Amino acid sequence: MTVIDASIISFLKQLKKNNNREWFADHKEKFQEEQKKLKSFYELLQLEMEKHDAIEKLKIFRIYRDVRFSKDKTPYKVHMSGHFVREGKERRGGYYLHIQPGESFLAGGFWAPEKEDLFRIRKEFEMDTVEIREIISEENFQKYFGKIEGDSLKTAPRGFDKTHPDLDLIRMKQFIVTRKFTDKQITSANFLAEVNNSFKAMRPFFNYMSDVLTTNLNGESILD
Repeated sequence: MTVIDASIISFLKQLKKNNNREWFADHKEKFQEEQKKLKSFYELLQLEMEKHDAIEKLKIFRIYRDVRFSKDKTPYKVHMSGHFVREGKERRGGYYLHIQPGESFLAGGFWAPEKEDLFRIRKEFEMDTVEIREIISEENFQKYFGKIEGDSLKTAPRGFDKTHPDLDLIRMKQFIVTRKFTDKQITSANFLAEVNNSFKAMRPFFNYMSDVLTTNLNGESILD
C-alpha cells in the first residue's frame, strides 16, 4: 500500500469514542484489516529508506495499552505506530512514525540516552559545537524539523560551566527531531515520499551523533 487509507483515520476516531473491550471485540476484524494495510505502508517505506540507510528491522507497536501504572485505564491506544531500527553498533538513532487523527508525526533521535552516552554528548558540545550547529542550520534540516527538541536541565549539569556559550545544547537531556502532519497530508499520494525524505534529512544529524557516541574524546573508536 503506497498511501495511507483514510479508513485508518476513521477507525482510530471511532476507537477513541469507544475505547472499551466490548466495542473492540466487535470490531477486531476491522482493526486487523486496517493494521495489515498500515503495515504494508511501513514495509514499502522501509524499502525506500534502505536506499539511503541500513535498516535492521521494523517494529509495529501493539494497540494494547499497559494500564498497570496509569490513571487512564482505557485499554487501547488511539494511534498506530512503528519504529525502524538502524543496523549495527556503529549506527545510532532510530526512526519513528506515529499515525493518529489530528496528531500524526514522525520523529527520530535519542529519547532517553544512557548516563554515559549523555555525558559523552555533553563533553563533545563543551569542546566544540561548530559541526552540530552547521547541521541543524542546514536548509533541509530547517525545512523539515527546525530544531533539536527535548527536555533540558534548568541550569548547567554538574561539572559544566554555567557561563558556557553553548549551554543551550549542553543542558539538553534528549535530542529529538520531529515533523507533524495533518490528516490530509498523511492520506495524500506523496506522503510516503515526504516521510522518506524527512528521514533522509535526519542522516547528517544521526551521522554526527553516531560518530560522537562510538568514539572517545580523542576521536578514537570505542567499538569492539
